[in-house]
Parts: sequence; structure tokens; C-alpha cells
Amino acid sequence: MELNHLSTIIGKAWHGFDSSKEIKNIEDISAKVSTNYVYRVNFVDEDIVIAKVSYFGKYENFKEDHRIIHALSNNLLYPFENVLGKSLLKNNQVYTYRYQENNIDAWVVFYNPVRTQNRLPSRLSENDIRKLGEQMGKFHKACSKVRTVIPKSSKTLRTDIYKLLESLDANEKLFGSRERSIYLKHHCEQFLKNRNKLGVKQFDIMPIFIDWNIGNFSVNDKFELFSRWDYDWFRMSYRMLDFYFFSRVVSDVGDRTAFSYLIGPLMEDRFIIFLEEYHKVNPLTRNEILFLKESYRFFILNYVMKDGNYFFAEKYAIKLQAEAFEIYLPSIDTEFDATKILEALKL
Repeated sequence: MELNHLSTIIGKAWHGFDSSKEIKNIEDISAKVSTNYVYRVNFVDEDIVIAKVSYFGKYENFKEDHRIIHALSNNLLYPFENVLGKSLLKNNQVYTYRYQENNIDAWVVFYNPVRTQNRLPSRLSENDIRKLGEQMGKFHKACSKVRTVIPKSSKTLRTDIYKLLESLDANEKLFGSRERSIYLKHHCEQFLKNRNKLGVKQFDIMPIFIDWNIGNFSVNDKFELFSRWDYDWFRMSYRMLDFYFFSRVVSDVGDRTAFSYLIGPLMEDRFIIFLEEYHKVNPLTRNEILFLKESYRFFILNYVMKDGNYFFAEKYAIKLQAEAFEIYLPSIDTEFDATKILEALKL
């Protein structure tokens, strides 16, 4: 959608929220990597809010996610009480707006701008990695503590995998050929089988953000987590889904503009350093480490394959899905070795 059209949608959404406050202009601040749109709304009185516009999936899921995120942001205790952005409320509920006209079905939520401090360097030092491991261990612990007082989620890993299987059954050439569909079905079945074998029903369900990168969180001068924004892949699930992106943040290559989703960062010594510090403050279990491989498999199957055309701009979706067949999925059983991590953590 073009900015003019989106500006109209945001304008209608704001009018439904507070028609007394006049918009001066709307600026596109989207990352240009995904298909979600983020805008800075500037008002005549110099106030500012952030608008997020989405049109993928179901409005009910969009509304549910932001309701959960808002409950989380309000229930996290010190020192994480101000880490997450606050959604704007109307009548004591998260305000969301649904636009349905001319075959367009889009949804809007408004946020207070998130304060930021220090962004991480593109490549972390060993000391940075240790501090980050400790911080993420503490943050996960804080999120886990409030899991019983935030709304339930309708999404599960299993239901997402079943949706991919249904799509493959409905169209065997969804990804170009029957052979590719059979290959993806094999990985779906491996995920479901290993998920049961590892006893994930014993894992805690907690709020997780999945997509951690140095462009969506900041730390203070003591390297404590200060703020986090960009909640595109938020869900209630197992904490292990966050760890692939932690491994990318601390990887030897560091941050880069041309990105891929190689499994390699999970095997780096730098990631093991991160895990050691995380494990000291928020102990991991043997089965959780074994599930790391499956969390990576789920990420590729769900976010790259099932939803890649919706999450990523077209050129990225084409590239990543081709690499999934050629590199990512084949590497799961050849490059990941849980023994190395288990021995380092003495599990």
C-alpha cells in the first residue's frame, strides 16, 4: 500500500480515537524489510505517537497480541517496568482500529514512543556478550513470572505447523513443485515428533518476542536492558524460540544489512558464552537445549516458509525461501550438535 493510502487509514483510526486532536503530518519510519508499516504521527500541538499498521493474518489475532503485550508491559516489575512501549487505551482497553474498504482489510494500533539509550555495537565484545546473557536471563525470568496474570493466546506452535501442512495438502505446488511440498511435510512431521519426544508440555509458556536484533532494543550505561520495540513476531510460547535470534546478536559476523538465517550462530563459541551467563541466572534444562534445533526448524517452517510472503518484502521472501530449501533445512541435522552446548552447561 502507498503512503497516501496508509495515511488515510491512520487518519481515520486517529479520528476514532480522539477527533479533537489534529494531525500535522505522518512520517514513514518502517524498516523496509517486513510488510508491517510503522509511522510517526506528529500533531499540531507537537505531541507524537507511533502508529503500527498491519493487514496480514486475522484482526482478532492482531488485537489479541497487542492486548497481551499491553498487559505484559504493565505487569513487568522493576527493573523492566518501562522496557516495553505502552499502547494507547480508550475506555480502559487497548485501542485498535479496523479499516475495511475497497478490498483492503487493515488494522492500526497506537503506541507512546519508546525512549531509547545505547544501541549495541554491530559486533559485541566477549564482555558485552556476558552482560547480554545475564540481562536476557533476568528479562526472561521477569516475563515468566507474570505469565499467569496476562491473557491467554490462541496461537500455538502445533496449530501453526498444522496450517502449513493444510496449505501443502491443498496445493502441492505451493512452493514450485510436489517434491518441495513433500520435503516441507517431512520437516513438519519431524518437528511434531521431536516436540512430543522432548516433552514440551513440561516447558513454561511465556511471552516471547523472537526477533531480537541490535536495531530493536537498547541498553543503559550499565548494559542493563532499557527498552525494546518492534513486536512483529510476538507470541506466547517457549523461551527457546528467542535463542536463535540471541545467537545472531552475539555472532562473530555481527550485525549486517544483507541477512540470512543460517544455523551456524547456534554453534558458535560466542553463543555458548552467552548461554553460560544466561544459565547462571535462569537455568536451562537438557530438553530445552535439545529443543533448540526444533525451535530453529519451527522458525524456518513458520516465519520463512508459511508466512514469509507476508512478513518480508518480496525480494527478501524470494531469497530466504530459496535458501530454506538449499541451506537452512538441510543443515538442521548436519550442523547442529547439542552435545557441545550440553557439555559446556554441564547438563
